[in-house]
Order: sequence, then structure tokens, then C-alpha cells
Amino acid sequence: MAWNEPGGNSNNQDPWGGRKGGDRKGPPDLDEALRKLQESLGNIFGGGKPRGGSNDSGQGGGYGLLLVGLLILAAAWLYSAVYVVDEQEQAVVLRFGKYHETVGPGLNFYLPPIDKKFQENVRGERTYTKVGQMLTEDENIVEVPLTVQYKINNLEDFVLKVDQPQNSLREATESALRHVVGSTSMDQVLTEGREVMSNEVQKRLQSILDDYDTGILVTQVNIQRAAAPSEVKDAFDDVTRAREDEQREKNQAEAYANRVVPEARGQAQRAFEDASGYRDEVVARAEGEGERFSKLVAEYRKAPEITRERLYIDTMQEVLSNASKVLVSGNKGQNLLYLPLDKMMDGRGKPLASPSGSGSGADDNQYSKIEPQRDTRSRESR
Repeated sequence: MAWNEPGGNSNNQDPWGGRKGGDRKGPPDLDEALRKLQESLGNIFGGGKPRGGSNDSGQGGGYGLLLVGLLILAAAWLYSAVYVVDEQEQAVVLRFGKYHETVGPGLNFYLPPIDKKFQENVRGERTYTKVGQMLTEDENIVEVPLTVQYKINNLEDFVLKVDQPQNSLREATESALRHVVGSTSMDQVLTEGREVMSNEVQKRLQSILDDYDTGILVTQVNIQRAAAPSEVKDAFDDVTRAREDEQREKNQAEAYANRVVPEARGQAQRAFEDASGYRDEVVARAEGEGERFSKLVAEYRKAPEITRERLYIDTMQEVLSNASKVLVSGNKGQNLLYLPLDKMMDGRGKPLASPSGSGSGADDNQYSKIEPQRDTRSRESR
């Protein structure tokens, strides 16, 4: 039977099966719970339990809720007013919109909404990358990829002097890059000129950022390998290969020249030294011959016959020492002797085989007896 049906004794029973005025086993009444909470807060903050009617009780409960709300707001404000700055960070505090102080690492406190803080990482490096088409000095278009590494060196200028300093960095980077690329030839942009360009872009970019008071310090600028636009890449590659072939041929020619020229210079120096040595030799020999002749003249004057005979013997010795065959004739005889000196010198001290092949006998040496030959030419002349 339902608790509120007729005859169900609804006056003494609630929906949870409990009886009014007795022990109640169901959940407590919500209004009663709120009333007890208000009474407790009123006792704490209102100075005692309200004695009046329901209007006094409601007014005390309203004050208590207001106080709780104020406490919650105070706790939230205190929580937002206390902040921590990390080791790599700094914070700029503005009071009434004006610069107040720059706060370092640690636990800090400010007064919102009177104060306003800007907290940034000032030690960590940041990176900005850009790829754009640039016009070189010789009117060629190239795509130049660029990477800029920077950090904040003055947080006050970074926050207060420039609105959106990252945008200023991007615009200044493009301006500096276009100026440097526009003053450089395409060969330098594509080959060994990238390092020089990076240094020039960094100097110009830092100068622009300092003029703007952005508070940004550029630590490094890297220009990566530039390339031609995709529309003309094939033709550009052909030109690049032709230029590389030209450079290779030039290097080979220089290597050949570096190898041949020192050799030619060495040969020329050797020929010069040989000529100088020959000259010194001839001069020395001529001087020696002159000195020798002077001494021979003195001896010739002392004994002409002996000196003449000695000179004849020396001359014949010098001439015959280089001859391999000698013809000897007597003063009055008709016979002419032929001496094969080359064979005599080759067979000196060696036994020669006899004509019969026995290899022994008194006539084994063919030089032991020389057959005189008749000089018919001299006889006919006589």
C-alpha cells in the first residue's frame, strides 16, 4: 500500500518508512541541512544563535554566505598573486600600465589587477626558419633557405618597446637577406659564398633589431644550400654541370702546369749547369795547355832535339792509344807490317786455338808471328 493512499496512516509515516517524531532511517531533509549550516556559520561569524523569527535567521545566513564568498575570492586572488620564475626566465611587472620592475628567478608576488606581468624564457635559444626566392646581383632567381637562432637579451624592450617583436624579426630577416643576396652573384650564393653571406646577414639583421629596440639577440644565422626555382631547375642544373666541368678542366690544366713547369725549369737549370761546367773545363784546360806550352818553350830552348823527340813520342802515344790497327813500314824496306792491336789486346794472356783445332803447339798464339804484307801502293808510287 502506498504511504499516501487512504487508510495508509500517512500522518505518522514519511516516504522512507520512518515515523514523524521518531527515529528516521531515510536521508535528512535538505532544507534542514542548509538551516543547520547557516546556524553554524552564524554562530561562528554572527556572535551567537539567532533568537528571532525566520527573517533574522535568513539575514544571518546571507551574511555568512557573503563572507564565505569573500574568503574564496581572497584565496583565489592570493593564489594568482604568487608566482614562480624559473631559472631560465625573467618577468616584467607593470603597475598601472607603467614599467615597475624586472623580476629574476624565484618566488615572487604582485598585485593583480593593479599589476600586470609578462614572463618569458630569456636564456633558451629560439629558431626562425624562412625560405624565399631572391634576386641575385647578376639577375638570377634562387631559393634561399635561412635559419635564424636568437634569444631575448632585454625583456623590458622585448615587452614594451615593440608590438609583436617576432613579426619584426621576420620582416627584418627578409630585408637583410634580400639586401645581401641582391649584392652577391649567383655563383657565390650557390657555392663557397654562403658562409660570408651568413655573417653579413647576421650583422645587418642585428643592426636592424637594435634600431627597433626589440630586445632580441641574434646568435647565429645559417644559410643552407640554395637552389633554383622548380620551374627552371633542369636548365639550371645544366648550367651548374657545365660550370663544374669548366672548373674541373681548369683544375686539371693547373695540375698539369704545376707538374710540367717545375720539370722544365729543372731541365733548364741542369743544362745551364752543364754548360757552365763545360765552360769552366775548357777554360781550365786552355789555361793548363798554355801553362804547359810556356814550360815546354823554356825546355825546348835548353835542349831542342831532346824536347822535339819527347814531344813526338808523347804525341804518337796519345794518337796510337786510341787506334785499333797500326801499319808499320821501314825506312828503306818495301814491306808494310799490319798490327791488329784490338785483337792483340783482347787475346792478351789467353791461348788461342790452332788452325787444326788441337789447341797446342808452338804456333798456337796467332800473334807470335806476324806475316809481313807487301805494300804495293807504296812501291808503285816509287
